[in-house]
Amino acid sequence: MKNIIKTIIVFLLVFTITACESNGGTWLGEGENSGKSYTFGPEKDVEMLINLAKAYSNKNSQELFKYYSDDFFTEKQKQNYINWAESMETLSMTPYKIIPLQNGKDFRQVIAWSKEERINKNGSYEKLDLMESFVLDDKGKVKSFKQWKAIDSVNFGMSYGGKFFGKEKNENTGRPFVFSNRNETQIIEAFVESYNNMDTEGMKEAVADEFILNDYRGKKTNYKKSDLDNFFKSLKSVNWKLNAIIPIKISNTDAASGVIVRGTESRVLKNGRKWNKDLMEIYYFNLEGKISSMEQFAK
Repeated sequence: MKNIIKTIIVFLLVFTITACESNGGTWLGEGENSGKSYTFGPEKDVEMLINLAKAYSNKNSQELFKYYSDDFFTEKQKQNYINWAESMETLSMTPYKIIPLQNGKDFRQVIAWSKEERINKNGSYEKLDLMESFVLDDKGKVKSFKQWKAIDSVNFGMSYGGKFFGKEKNENTGRPFVFSNRNETQIIEAFVESYNNMDTEGMKEAVADEFILNDYRGKKTNYKKSDLDNFFKSLKSVNWKLNAIIPIKISNTDAASGVIVRGTESRVLKNGRKWNKDLMEIYYFNLEGKISSMEQFAK
């Protein structure tokens, strides 16, 4: 009977050990770890993440930096972070799930899910549900970081809004607008810089081979790139100052976008006359990322 009991105990131990896997999943990307399974990382990586979250929530920047590798932050980035943290009334990062992982002998990662609240001194408020990936170096310090977030509906500010109506009802009617991000802001900034330098070759970089200008007087002009060569022929100087650049597009449509540009412009003509306007303009970018038309309003 004793031998039977011993046999059953040994069987149960073997079954328990074999049934509980110590590894799983796989890395499908490139590199020497491709195809290898993950194992759980050490408990100290969990403790590191908890301490990192505590330093972040306390706005203790110097303590927070201790958990990052020397290469993660430049001195300028550290100062930018300190300035950002100081702009907050309160910060609260509360992890609710932390999983330390290893893949191969050199790869360590902590995946964490957290609830985060940010109250800015200017009154703005954010409530976020975050999933974050912290990749660690051989000293257990963060060397790279990625973040994914679900935005709570109580936040001030959304990534979409407004409504498109159109001159006539069509498949886009009723859709909201979203911000576009195909480098339009940088293109407009470079375009304005070239304009102020009266550099027509620089301006040509932003526009399509043929484009349309509807000016504030209601005059429609079709241009070719080569027409810009004579654009400043009657002008002695120009000064265009930007107030705002807002790139938007209709949600769930192709990548063509419209960019609202607010600013002021002054021109001095060669005959001595002066021209000063407050401007609101819309620049339409085609699928190739070039300005295909412009509409101008002035006062």
